[in-house]
Amino acid sequence: MSQTAAPVLSYPFEPLQPRTSQEVAPGVHWIRLPLPFRLDHINVWAIEDGAGWVLVDTGLNSPQSVADWLALMADGPLARPLKGVYVTHMHPDHIGLAGWFARRACVPLHMSRTEYLTCRVLHADTSREAPPEGVKFHQAAGWPEAAIDSYRSRFGSFGKFIHALPDSYRRLQEGQCLQLGGHDWRVIVTAGHSPEHVSLYCPDLGVLIAGDQVLPRISSNVSVYANEPLANPLQDWFDSLEKMQRLVPDSVLVLPAHNEPFHGLHARLAHLRASQERALTALQEQMAQGRLRIVDSFVALFGRPISTDDFSQLGLATGEAMACMNYLMAQGRVSRQLDEAGVAWYSLNRA
Repeated sequence: MSQTAAPVLSYPFEPLQPRTSQEVAPGVHWIRLPLPFRLDHINVWAIEDGAGWVLVDTGLNSPQSVADWLALMADGPLARPLKGVYVTHMHPDHIGLAGWFARRACVPLHMSRTEYLTCRVLHADTSREAPPEGVKFHQAAGWPEAAIDSYRSRFGSFGKFIHALPDSYRRLQEGQCLQLGGHDWRVIVTAGHSPEHVSLYCPDLGVLIAGDQVLPRISSNVSVYANEPLANPLQDWFDSLEKMQRLVPDSVLVLPAHNEPFHGLHARLAHLRASQERALTALQEQMAQGRLRIVDSFVALFGRPISTDDFSQLGLATGEAMACMNYLMAQGRVSRQLDEAGVAWYSLNRA
């Protein structure tokens, strides 16, 4: 989304070097793992629990990640027995090695039901042929044929970085209280970025393990996908920001999946909402000049064009733009019409 002036947040810790750990609260350890993407790292969290420890999020399933973990577990607090794996949501950088850890240590996997089941379905799509519904979805967004060919060739790659999940799991639900490391951790379930994202809040320690729900320097991707083309995840996202502000005090130390731990939760939540609202306003101002396709909206929403040759960025931008359009349609502010070629054109409804 287009960015506005960021709120003043405080960062009590320096950026952590990859493949190292640091205690950020009593018994809570920050671990940073490298990623082979533009977003080049993921933060995961180890919580000391009696004679052992539990892990929150895991990093990708890759030979490098496995080597990194084996080195981290060779000595220190992580050399003790692993007692459980907790996953905030189903994206590969968070869940990639959950199955590896669960099987290696014979411990349960804990996550929300929708995230577990959705991940199992998407993992089963690995190496499948692209479905006609997916092709039509991207044609409707205005993708050129070369980009659609790239979609076809890359479809089914979701499972590439995910170790097969266990055939059973333990469900995390809204309001559930977990006993980890001698402290109560409350489960907070939100939606928008993913279907049933879990954050863990510990009032005793004043700590929020936020996953991708609240990030200090970047905004989480909120997208519509081909399997549910009329979804309204942006409304879910707005509801989640309000819920997080209501349930978690501003004083917490936020432990995000990317960037550094920070203070200033409520200011960051307000900024995320304001930035999204400004992007929606810019999109409507563009539509006031005439109807447009999804691929025509990128400059208004992101402040720059997105090349149709950059498949990864094109996919992310398309999903976010679709989320904005579906939100405005749900509010009655925008209408959608398909042309004979199956391309969707969006128009501003006049008052």
